[in-house]
Formats: sequence, structure tokens, C-alpha cells
Amino acid sequence: MYAQAHMATYGTTEEQLAKIRVKNAFYGAQNPKATYRKGVTLEDVLGSEVIACPLKKFDCCANADGSSCIIVASADVAKNITKIPIWIIGVGAATDTMTMSGRKLLTGLRCTQEASKQAYKMAGVRPQDIDVAEVHDCFTIAELMAYEDLGFAKPGEGAKLIEEKATYAEGKIPVNVDGGLLSKGHPIGATGGSQIRTIVRQLRGEATEAQVKDAEIGLVHNIGGVGQYGNVTILRR
Repeated sequence: MYAQAHMATYGTTEEQLAKIRVKNAFYGAQNPKATYRKGVTLEDVLGSEVIACPLKKFDCCANADGSSCIIVASADVAKNITKIPIWIIGVGAATDTMTMSGRKLLTGLRCTQEASKQAYKMAGVRPQDIDVAEVHDCFTIAELMAYEDLGFAKPGEGAKLIEEKATYAEGKIPVNVDGGLLSKGHPIGATGGSQIRTIVRQLRGEATEAQVKDAEIGLVHNIGGVGQYGNVTILRR
């Protein structure tokens, strides 16, 4: 429904959505912890089985087994246990209605928009200050909407980012350069921890597979349910 609404409103195409999977598969192939470590072509994505029009098999992530653990410590402890502590500088959380019929917007997620506003305000940063991001790409349309909901692009202009390869590691706003859920798989409860791990490694300069140069501020975006829970965390080196 969201993909169809975005297409009807802004002219977004299936090819633009497919390019998101091509990007994430490229980085997933370099990630030793990804479930799917194989690149795909645009033709592969567009030619895959239709799951729920317009989304095809390669537009969708797969559920996966997995676990994650995050150690959070006070400043004095953190400085003693790691040479490069990563600081939590902003958090935000918001909800939306359970039913689609009760939602005022079908081209984006209101919970993401509100959660990101809270996190940006707490952190004292703007979308253009983010050096690298992990967003909840359960489907290709979800990553595209996240570009817009998080303020990386104006409403309806998220497709330009993938067309211009702005969300690749060398681009102006690298997104999901560990392959995202589309490549890593989606172990539900462990997903957010995996995203935090990726951003911490990026900010420490330890992401050898696809390191974003001089990354200082990172963002993690996680969605629950069918878009009724949104969480955004901003981290800093």
C-alpha cells in the first residue's frame, strides 16, 4: 500500500526501488555476518517473483535467526574499557495507529518523522550532519521512505538519492552499507542491536568491509509492527 501510494503521488518507479536492493546486495556481499552474501543486478530484482504488487521477492527482506548484545556504560567506565567510546547523544520514540485506515499519511511513516525530530533535537544536530545511517529496510520502499522521513531528502525526492548513488559509502549520506536487512536478514528482536553494532564500528573506523571516511555522527532507525512504532538513535564518536 505504501509503495503504491508513493508511486501514485510522486511517480516513484519499480526500477528505483530495485536500485536500493542492488545497493544493499553489493554491500551485503562484503559483510561476513550477512545471511545473503551475493550481489544482484537490476534485472534480477525486476524479474523476481511478485510478492505483493509492486514489491517482488528481492524487494523484501527475509526473517532470519540471530542475536545481538550491546554494552552500555557510564562515561568513566566506558573510557576504561575502550579506546574509542561511542556516545549516545540523541534518542526518539513515537507511535502511530495500528490500522492503515486511521493513518493520515501513506507515503511515509509518521512515527519515524516524530521520533527523528525528538532525536535530532536532543542531539543538537540536523539531518545534514549525519555521516552514516542504518535504516529499517524491511522492504525497498521502507528504505526509500526513511530517506524522506529522516530528512535526508524532501518528500517525494528520496528516489533521487539512490539514482545519484548518494546513499552509497562514498555518497553524501551513506545508508545501510552493511547490506541492511535485505541482505543481513531480519531476526526481529536482534535487528536493532545489529544496526547499533554497524554504526559503532563505522564511528570507530573498524568497518573494514565498507568504511565511511571520517564518520563522526551516525543514526540508527528501527521500526516495529507495520509501521506503528518508530525509534531513532543518534551516536557520536
